[in-house]
Amino acid sequence: MSIGFETDERVADIARRTTEFVRDVVLPEEQACDGNVHDGPEPLRRRLQEAARAAGVFAPHMGVEWGGLGLDLCGQAVVFEAAGYSLLGPLALNCAAPDEGNTHLLEAVATEEQKERYLRPLAAGEVRSCFAMTEPAPGAGSDPRALATTATRTGNGWRLDGRKWFISGADGAGFAICMARTSGVPGDAGGATMFLVDAGNPGMKVVRNIDTLDQGLFGGHSEVVFDRCEVGDSAVLGEVDQGFAYAQVRLGPARMTHCMRWLGVARRAQDIALERAVDRTAFGRPLAELGMVQQLLADSEIDIETGRAVLLRACWELDQGRSAAQHTSIAKTYVSEAVNRVVDRAVQVCGALGISGDAPLSRLYREVRPFRIYDGPSETHRWAIAKRAVRAARERRAAR
Repeated sequence: MSIGFETDERVADIARRTTEFVRDVVLPEEQACDGNVHDGPEPLRRRLQEAARAAGVFAPHMGVEWGGLGLDLCGQAVVFEAAGYSLLGPLALNCAAPDEGNTHLLEAVATEEQKERYLRPLAAGEVRSCFAMTEPAPGAGSDPRALATTATRTGNGWRLDGRKWFISGADGAGFAICMARTSGVPGDAGGATMFLVDAGNPGMKVVRNIDTLDQGLFGGHSEVVFDRCEVGDSAVLGEVDQGFAYAQVRLGPARMTHCMRWLGVARRAQDIALERAVDRTAFGRPLAELGMVQQLLADSEIDIETGRAVLLRACWELDQGRSAAQHTSIAKTYVSEAVNRVVDRAVQVCGALGISGDAPLSRLYREVRPFRIYDGPSETHRWAIAKRAVRAARERRAAR
């Protein structure tokens, strides 16, 4: 097995242009709105995406036939990190969650008709989308098998009934991908189906926007009710009862793209800490020459570089067509926690400045904490990692 760390010349050029675009165009927009876009105005999104398209960095993850740059996951890792340097960078490039994950799912699973109706406008930034999976307790969360929303056959198609919450980007989305149970009962390993639901459907309502620690997700996080929501057979995404399998098509790469974007945040926080350490003098010396500050800076460099390494390993496996379940879990767990550590150390290095509104670190601190919960909390991933490791050990013993 050979994994290279060289960056393709084309990818390096896109990353360079993304870095310049984020610095010159996106960061000023983030500073103007203080990074709070849960109820962000649509003209802001349109303006940023038009600028990204003009800069030649729009939709790096999408195939050329859908108006994108056609990068594989290893290439995306470099460019997404550059975009993630600003909280609004991924939005500008149209590679923010949940739309980025939904485009991947639609490209892999949707029919040609569904691709034209949903994927093409989503890839072009003409609409936003959401992925309606998570439910209030005791429904689906870390354990998707607890799925309680139901889909019942009718004479004309299906009727969806259930309550979803923490549905990112739901407010203002053009359509939802809703996971509902078509067979079995909550707790069963199978029986889920994905449905495409247009925002104008009277049976789907955003009932409230949830107040959350983070504020940088365009459209926020909402509670959504499906109440006698009628859809036709053409709304089924993929095959009936195969929804959990399709979720894995989406989740593995989506976990990695989360890591890519958040590594950009970590790099920004570290850059702020480094600048402060060089400029600020205490006890007659620059902070950068004090041993305990040096340890904080060094540990953050280690976390960022290690995070990139485990991320690239998982991306390489996915690009090879492998499941990469173990390495995506390892990368998601490590990077989510490393990013938190890096931002926390940056706050510590900057002292009072770090917790003030004069620097963006307090804003970044709020944003990165939920990452340890999104796409599976660290505890769930550790449980899965240990299970796979134990299973492999038993298989080795049985083979002896």
